[in-house]
Amino acid sequence: MAAVLRLLKPSPLSSSAAASTTFVRRCLLSTTTAASEADACAKSPLYPRGSPPPRGAGTEGRSVQWVFLGCPGVGKGTYASRLSTLLGVPHIATGDLVREELSSSGPLSSQLTEIVNQGKLVSDEIIIRLLFKRLEAGEAKGETGFILDGFPRTIRQAEILDDVTDIDLVVNLKLPESVLLEKCLGRRICSECGKNFNVADINVQGENGRPGISMAPLPPPPQCASKLFTRSDDTEDVVKERLRVYNEKSQPLEEFYRIQGKLLEFDLPGGIPESWPKLLEALNLDDHEEKRSAAA
Repeated sequence: MAAVLRLLKPSPLSSSAAASTTFVRRCLLSTTTAASEADACAKSPLYPRGSPPPRGAGTEGRSVQWVFLGCPGVGKGTYASRLSTLLGVPHIATGDLVREELSSSGPLSSQLTEIVNQGKLVSDEIIIRLLFKRLEAGEAKGETGFILDGFPRTIRQAEILDDVTDIDLVVNLKLPESVLLEKCLGRRICSECGKNFNVADINVQGENGRPGISMAPLPPPPQCASKLFTRSDDTEDVVKERLRVYNEKSQPLEEFYRIQGKLLEFDLPGGIPESWPKLLEALNLDDHEEKRSAAA
């Protein structure tokens, strides 16, 4: 299985994480044959843990199993999606999995509807079930890996994930808080097509040896310009609180993966035009399509 499930591997988890893992194993074992479990126990990472893939090799269809971390508004989804296309593996955002289940008639749909209507957080157990349901569906379709976006968010979630699947690399995208605040406050959404745009024109001077950061606006096309709205939670106070909560939880999570030698910290130098080629360089990847387009 591309998402190398290690269902039978013993792991020194905390009691709460172990209980959650047992729950997930029980759900998965009900639909997984003994033969597939045996296959799943074999590890076949693309390259040694925490080590980037070799430069210049073909990229499409790589069996990568990566996680993207970063504060709200940093652009995890944007870069994870681009790498997903480049590497030929799915970009799996847990928020999308919840929304898809809510719109379906699946077994968790009514339970999720009740949770969302009551304003409660979706439990780790449900998120894990949705995630591995998605990975099993990907295996059936012949997918060769994944890029996770939005999970894990806590040490407990990371422990559960680490016990049942191999993560090769964790990319931690970073921006100064002042830039993140401007980005979130400048975010706009088209009420018709649902696409995200940004009106912020960010120019932060470098200081204390750090380079400056410039990010041009991402304006909408003419057909969307009159249909833009701002999310109700994109206010300065709410954004600052989101960043505070994220930073509080992310530091131990980052350390968890740093100790494992899997964490790649990447300071975004600017917008997509500046950051994309440097991110590829940090990952030792080549964007052959982009080079072909430039040469044409």
